[in-house]
Amino acid sequence: MKLLKVAAAALNQTPLDWHGNTDRILKAMEQASEEGCAILCLPELCITGYGCEDAFLATHLADTAMRILTEKLLPASRGMAVSVGLPLRYRRTLFNVAAMMVDGVLTGFVAKQNLAGQGIHYEPRWFRPWPEGRQVEVEVAGKNIPLGDLFFNLGGVRIGFEICEDAWAVERPGSDLASKGVDILLNPSASHFAFGKHKVRQRLVLEGARAFGVSYVYANLLGNEAGRAIYDGGALIASAGKLLACGPRFSFEDVQLTSAVVDVDVTRSNQSSNMSFDPELNQDGPEVVKVAHSLREQQHPGPQEAKWALWEQRGTLKEEEFTRVLALALFDYLRKSHSKGFVVSLSGGADSAACASLVALMLRMAREELDEGELGRKLGQPHDGKSWGPAQILCTVYQATANSSQTTREAARLVAKSLGATHLEFEVESLVQEYTKMVAASLGRPLKWETDDVALQNIQARVRAPGAWMLANLKQALLLATSNRSEAAVGYATMDGDTCGGLSPIAGIDKAFLQRWLRWLERTGPLGLGPIPELKAVNELAPTAELRPAEQHQTDESDLMPYDILDAIERAAIRDKRSPMETWELMQAAFPNQEAVQVGQWVKKFFILWCRNQWKRERYAPSFHLDDENLDPKTWCRFPILSGGFEMELEALDEALNTKQTAEKSKT
Repeated sequence: MKLLKVAAAALNQTPLDWHGNTDRILKAMEQASEEGCAILCLPELCITGYGCEDAFLATHLADTAMRILTEKLLPASRGMAVSVGLPLRYRRTLFNVAAMMVDGVLTGFVAKQNLAGQGIHYEPRWFRPWPEGRQVEVEVAGKNIPLGDLFFNLGGVRIGFEICEDAWAVERPGSDLASKGVDILLNPSASHFAFGKHKVRQRLVLEGARAFGVSYVYANLLGNEAGRAIYDGGALIASAGKLLACGPRFSFEDVQLTSAVVDVDVTRSNQSSNMSFDPELNQDGPEVVKVAHSLREQQHPGPQEAKWALWEQRGTLKEEEFTRVLALALFDYLRKSHSKGFVVSLSGGADSAACASLVALMLRMAREELDEGELGRKLGQPHDGKSWGPAQILCTVYQATANSSQTTREAARLVAKSLGATHLEFEVESLVQEYTKMVAASLGRPLKWETDDVALQNIQARVRAPGAWMLANLKQALLLATSNRSEAAVGYATMDGDTCGGLSPIAGIDKAFLQRWLRWLERTGPLGLGPIPELKAVNELAPTAELRPAEQHQTDESDLMPYDILDAIERAAIRDKRSPMETWELMQAAFPNQEAVQVGQWVKKFFILWCRNQWKRERYAPSFHLDDENLDPKTWCRFPILSGGFEMELEALDEALNTKQTAEKSKT
């Protein structure tokens, strides 16, 4: 038996945070050394941070990363083999590389071959893919260091790399490395969160370990690194067709080390017995970096098996993931923006209640994992000098106009009290009246609901913004915008009203799921924290903007369409790029109990509103990426602000609807 202890670290890094990023890397290396690990894999681009954007193009950035590597990290790698990610400039071209440090010596750089250029990733904007089979040398501190498509022979143990996207490619580098007898594959990643994506990663790791006959070590970033993307952590180690270890996901700690003992002889035996394995019989070429270092061996650890967190085994995994990923995202955004809390304009409705609840849950989850000292170190001290509690971190405000009901006022009070928030109430009807009188006088005519409906609605939403912003300024807090993705799709939001804020935490989630999540939170809640029963007061109300007089019985769905249908149309039209006619056909099949012509009218309405309101989506505050249905035009879903608006396609849909309507009338 040749037993080696391998480890992967999840790190909560920040772009351009040189001191902090270095300290967290060193902490992971120290922990791995203390555990007796022979090999440590650190995440992709973890020295600089993955989300540096166009700062990657600055020449000093790669230079600084190299200096940190050689001056700070190399000495700490004594006794281990450690891979660490950074950008490297070679002949005026930037590459995304993993540096291999062995016992205090820089032995080589493996360059990423497959760049992530879809969705929220823009690596080809800054980096170039390394060509398969190419090796060169680059000068570092007066020494020539191998760079390119490499693997390492450390005292007879062969170690190769698949860097993040490499493992998702059709032709994985691991296949070629397996034919060359690699024993261990390291995967330094920056793989962002999306619902259900962690299971795909598990399959990639397990299949890589099985098909290539290797031990596979996967490391990932952790937390809200740069603002929009959130990273799970969740390191994985697999060997001999079995998942040996899985690290925690959504941790509030800066560093999470996951380790396991692998048997190199067992994986070699598996390779030998694999009839589909085609070995490379030629002499070792320039792709092999030989290092005279004997990896530290281990005693047999006994049975090893990955253990999932109990919350990951529940039937409500999406609800659990949503809660935990948003809690961590808010926590990191708060501390990395150096803010002192959150302000939420609490209307008594679902969206603002969800935002406020997420803030309260964020604090509860952070306190479950961190002691008061660590919490204080991360967040600083609140203004009142007390320890962090919900009253210090969350301020809610109900802002009433003449059209606000006592029902929503009481719902807002009840929710705020249950969360422990500091709750205020503003009466803003006088501001609405002053603006209305001023504009009416200037126009020389009264403003009436019959002729000025949208303007009279919007002024109520907009007058709420200055007071909420003032509270945020006074408290040095972040004002949260409360719009959801379903509203963003059709522009059902008042710009500078309910969209005002520095962060829009639920803009990436549809209304139908949000309502489901609130009911779950009312009755069940996340494992270990339990429910918030007071949300019943919100969940019993039909969603309404409360911007028209009460006798008009305004609801969101009467203004738009049923939310489940709106969300289904959005997925077909925007995610799946279906035409209006194709979307109508799909919706008829999906909602057979709805009248076909009515469904067609909703489809038409969606496409018209989608095109008219791209300018609103361009102006939304930053939101979190939660799935591949995101509408954020800055990271995922690009659409022209000005367009022909599907005019020809909607004419065809109109013609089909008229034909359908005529046929139905003839039947009666």
